[in-house]
Amino acid sequence: MTRPLRAALAALTVALAAPAAAPAQQGIPEGTHDEPAFIGEPAVPQPVEAPPLAPQHPFLAPNGRSNIHDDAYMTDAYTTPGPLGRGTTRRNVFEARDCASVTFDSRGRIVTICVGLERPVLALKDPITLATLASLPLPARQLGAGNPFQDFTGGGYFYLDERDRAVVPTTDRHLLVVEQTPQPGFRVVRDVDLNAALPSGDKIVSILPDWSGRLWFVAQSGVVGTVGRDDDTVRTHATGETNSNSFSVDEDGGVYVVTDGGLYRFGAAADGAPQVVWRVPYDNTGLQKPGQASRGSGTTPTIGSNGTVAITDNADPMNVVVYDRRTGAEVCRQPVFERGASATDNSLIMAGTSIVVENNHGYTGPGATQNGASTAPGIERVDYDLGTRTCRRVWRSEERSPTVVPKLSLANGLVYVYTKEPQDDGDDVWYLTAIDFRSGRTVFKAFAGEGLGHNNNYAPVSLGPDGSAYVGVLGGLVRLADAEPPPGAAPAGQPGTSERPLGKPCQPRRQAAGPGGIGLVVLGAEARLLRLQGGRVGRRSARFCVAGGGRLAAALAARGRARLVVSTGPGHRHRGVGPRMRTRVLRRRFGARRRVAPGVYATGASRRVLFGVRARRVVWVAAARRDVTRRRATVRAALRRAGFGA
Repeated sequence: MTRPLRAALAALTVALAAPAAAPAQQGIPEGTHDEPAFIGEPAVPQPVEAPPLAPQHPFLAPNGRSNIHDDAYMTDAYTTPGPLGRGTTRRNVFEARDCASVTFDSRGRIVTICVGLERPVLALKDPITLATLASLPLPARQLGAGNPFQDFTGGGYFYLDERDRAVVPTTDRHLLVVEQTPQPGFRVVRDVDLNAALPSGDKIVSILPDWSGRLWFVAQSGVVGTVGRDDDTVRTHATGETNSNSFSVDEDGGVYVVTDGGLYRFGAAADGAPQVVWRVPYDNTGLQKPGQASRGSGTTPTIGSNGTVAITDNADPMNVVVYDRRTGAEVCRQPVFERGASATDNSLIMAGTSIVVENNHGYTGPGATQNGASTAPGIERVDYDLGTRTCRRVWRSEERSPTVVPKLSLANGLVYVYTKEPQDDGDDVWYLTAIDFRSGRTVFKAFAGEGLGHNNNYAPVSLGPDGSAYVGVLGGLVRLADAEPPPGAAPAGQPGTSERPLGKPCQPRRQAAGPGGIGLVVLGAEARLLRLQGGRVGRRSARFCVAGGGRLAAALAARGRARLVVSTGPGHRHRGVGPRMRTRVLRRRFGARRRVAPGVYATGASRRVLFGVRARRVVWVAAARRDVTRRRATVRAALRRAGFGA
């Protein structure tokens, strides 16, 4: 270790180990610099027409608000806008911790875990001022021989559920469900001890629910486990391969985990235990490259809406590899970056058949970007074709984004990264940088901060409901926002005072339908959540408008939860089939169908997606709970309640 690196880490250790009770709204310390505050020009929104992204998970907060990678598919893509560079200003708050994973509750407030060398802290924050409204210290970190800045266990990954509750894996191997109290504050409402299910000294990396509400977790040792939705029964499967990444889940029961040995699809056995559906190895040098936290893939598996799942391998040079998620068969691969200088430890962006990957090669810790230094350049877009089973490079940017989890806004066509160029004068200047998704051209850079405290150390860019961007950094949290919210964003206001819909009041023109619901209108959603999605909620049903025309409604059960969601929107489709299509398309796509009521057909293994047909055309698509589809009478009653006669 060089003397400058040792000094930088020593200084950082002192800063982050200090008590977090800093004066209210103290800014992150930074040095002076000569670089401009804004480079480039304001962006003109150019929306990206991509197939529907992840369907809304019934047990997660709305897509874009629930976890570090935005949704259950881990797409790292937003349908909402981010900053356009129009009078962009910054605000930051010193926490002596990295507030990395930023989620948003139903009132638009930030729920985050700020991780320091001492311990993680769960925090509720005002999204405008960044003031802490409530906090809950979590168990202390258990630092071992490894690099503490590449250890994301015990709080680096958590999620916000559909009831605004934080679900957190802790450093002492517990699973906590934490709800908000009116004060505001936090209260632990569920505590599951996982120690008996894990080897001594093991660490929990991440936790997520599947579509039935069963909780899944992965640990550093390679143990994959489940916890019952309604009880604390723990069941595990040991892969025997170490793991340092989160995982993804789909509506068909698939749970995708990448270890240092291979990519897995798991499913739940009859007793709820993890069961391997398939496993495929990937090319691996066996080395932990500078820029990676392990000797394997550095990516959380990213699911495509077209039946794919993608990772990067650990070859030299590294490849983006796309697989068929039903079988594990390889679709295609594309080498990215240069031999000897290709590594990533961040999830891929997925939008339709386009993937964006970032190069992290050279980042060994905070000292790697100190005193004017930076990492290897490279951000690339790779497209794949399912018909020809080929991948190709579309563009390459020479921007240097040492470790940020990049994000895409489909609403304005910008990829957001967090960049630092090498400087001969020793300045350490960080920028929020916007790249054109279509061309790879850098559109603008907005100054985020200078110095060690503004290093983001693997945290993501997170886009807020009002179009602002947040970046967790070693010193705390940074917010960058335009002078006025960009088109399509929710209005900026006094957060925490009233509930308001997130985004547009009408449901988008294009939405994925599946066993969990249609878009953001999910089965099991309470009336409160339905109202936040723009619904007019009555005693028996909720009604929504659809951009571009069509009706969408939810039939409510006795306790006000959605039990059937149905839509005539022509862009609302299940596996490519939706209203206004001819029934021959339905027959070709779904050979096995069951008639559950006059003109109503159930498809798929779950029999929870319904199609209404009339005069040889599909007239509506619906998602229903299992208890609805068991009998014709309940199907017809639920449809009538939603306003669709059957």
